[in-house]
Amino acid sequence: MRAVIQRVLESRVDVDGKTVGSISAGLLVLLGVEKGDAKSDFDYVLNKTLGLRIFEDEDGKMNLSASQVGAEILIVSQFTLLGDVRRGKRPAFTTAEDPAIAEPTYLRFVEAIRDKGLAVATGVFGADMKVHLVNDGPVTILLDSRKLF
Repeated sequence: MRAVIQRVLESRVDVDGKTVGSISAGLLVLLGVEKGDAKSDFDYVLNKTLGLRIFEDEDGKMNLSASQVGAEILIVSQFTLLGDVRRGKRPAFTTAEDPAIAEPTYLRFVEAIRDKGLAVATGVFGADMKVHLVNDGPVTILLDSRKLF
């Protein structure tokens, strides 16, 4: 499982010219589900997302997590995070999970964040989305559950 996490001042996702999800200050999470992802991959990305200390404390140091500051989170499915460009220039998406499996995994991820008491907005799985954001910092973190060591 892969995720790109961006600390944002605001973010929204539009589908067909209509806003389907928006947040104020918090995290934008672009989430890609990979073939063969296990519970351990899911748990790793979930726990890192909730626990990343990328919000400033009273001393101006990145020392607080989304959970600690009550950040809002916008979660957008993005299979293109699994694009492989090691050969040629056209990405291959052969490691991206089949939508029939990826969508329920994405929805479980959304619910797991909500279960922690955080406000969550989403995009529309599989839709052509326009994602707008004001990156704060900028702070952008890449997570890949297959690259633990």
